[in-house]
Amino acid sequence: MSVRFGVYSTSLVISYNETVPERFPMRIHIATDHAGLELSHFLIRELTKQGHELFDHGPASYDPLDDYPSFCINAALAVVADQTAGVSALGIVLGGSGNGEQIAANKVTGIRAALAWNLDTAKLARQHNDANVIAVGARQHSQDEVLTLIEAFIAEPFSQDERHSRRIAKILNFELTGEIQ
Repeated sequence: MSVRFGVYSTSLVISYNETVPERFPMRIHIATDHAGLELSHFLIRELTKQGHELFDHGPASYDPLDDYPSFCINAALAVVADQTAGVSALGIVLGGSGNGEQIAANKVTGIRAALAWNLDTAKLARQHNDANVIAVGARQHSQDEVLTLIEAFIAEPFSQDERHSRRIAKILNFELTGEIQ
């Protein structure tokens, strides 16, 4: 598969009941800051070997003063654009801790970014929250540990349980209307 570098933009109107079927391989949008750049390159290589289609949203080179929000927001926009178009896609955002990158991605309507720090949090993010972006701290784990978290996240399906779907729909309703149900 190919690795691409790019910026996506989209206007979004989404209802949560639109379920994109999970398929393997997956289209994956990845973004990082300087702290995760080496890890990002490693993940792109490894996930491409597994047959996934990777889109690299930056940065293109190491800059200790870079600003991760634009990279992570562009990756999140691309995930939403793909999912809205019916393409099975997920996102990966990396940083020193992953916290700021998760916050940035979650500013995009339709994104459910989850910070994963162990196998259970990676799996439950998909299983219970239908997370479509995983955030991981590059300074918190080895490359192999991160790859294991990412692989678990990609492989884990959403449970489709009514209670989880209902909760996700409430979050999306708030995103779209500002109303709490």
